[in-house]
Amino acid sequence: MRGGQGSGGGVQQAATGALLGLAFGDAMGFPTEFNGMAGIEAKCGPWRTMALPLSSGLAWVTDDTQMTLALGEGLLDALSGGPLTAERMEPPVRDRFVAWYFSPDNNRAPGTTCLRACEALDRGGAWQDASQIGSKGCGANMRVAPLGLVPGLDARQRSGAAQLQAALTHGHPTALAASDLTAEAVRILAQGAEPDELVPALRAHAVKSREDYRADWLGDLADRAHDPDPVAFAARGWDECLTVLDRLEAALAAPDPEADPCLATGAGWVAEEALATALYCFLMLPEEPQAVVRRAAYSSGDSDSIAALAGAFAGARHGAEAWPEEWVRAIEYRERLLALGRAWDA
Repeated sequence: MRGGQGSGGGVQQAATGALLGLAFGDAMGFPTEFNGMAGIEAKCGPWRTMALPLSSGLAWVTDDTQMTLALGEGLLDALSGGPLTAERMEPPVRDRFVAWYFSPDNNRAPGTTCLRACEALDRGGAWQDASQIGSKGCGANMRVAPLGLVPGLDARQRSGAAQLQAALTHGHPTALAASDLTAEAVRILAQGAEPDELVPALRAHAVKSREDYRADWLGDLADRAHDPDPVAFAARGWDECLTVLDRLEAALAAPDPEADPCLATGAGWVAEEALATALYCFLMLPEEPQAVVRRAAYSSGDSDSIAALAGAFAGARHGAEAWPEEWVRAIEYRERLLALGRAWDA
């Protein structure tokens, strides 16, 4: 059932819905990542009846949800000191990312880029020195959904913060742009936009941002790349995102919910493809949130990250009512997810 509209025009409990959806998608994609379609079918049966996988009564998640929680809780720490700025945000988010790096629960096949960057962040010094400037892996945007959900941010804050959280680990300009777009997609849906409004809005955001290097949030990060200047650095990332939006629109002209979505928009190992394939799964089935996460998890690429993003989009549109109570009871980190949702739905 579609979540109702809140008094401010947004979806009721959109933050809770998005965070839970992200975790459900992550949990569903955890056992299917690295599997081909035949292997997934043998393991899970038909995609439309795919069950939330349980072990000892718990639906286990990956580093996608763990790092989303780290970012979200770091943002709460930052916002307790006043309006969000790069100077307020970087220290607590860095601390949360480093704590994740050392956590005994960090045993879910985390990405190499996140591990290398967090190890470097722990050594201290400028965060730009830790950023992996050549990486645009989906670890940059798998965790960015909280920045589409935090109330009270203006467009410049949200954009800059989304890019900063990506750049702490993934310094490639496409990772920054894809993270910015992912947060924007979550925000648009949480505010009650219709699905057919989403891609045009994202395209307009990308075009507007194309020559805007956010030095107020990124500092001298661009100096570490090979681009002739910071504007060219930013444009390179936004151009790759615009190209993948073209591919998404072409796929949506003749969508096939029965086919592996990675064949249409990419396997999702890199940030812009994770965004596009998650959007494709959501936009094929916008009024069926549980089907969205099933379709995304039942895919041949980076299934957990694609499904996590798709679940965040579906939850932002439909709110907490999108998800079965038995799923909510079973999900790992339930109380932390619900606490963040309450903080931003209030």
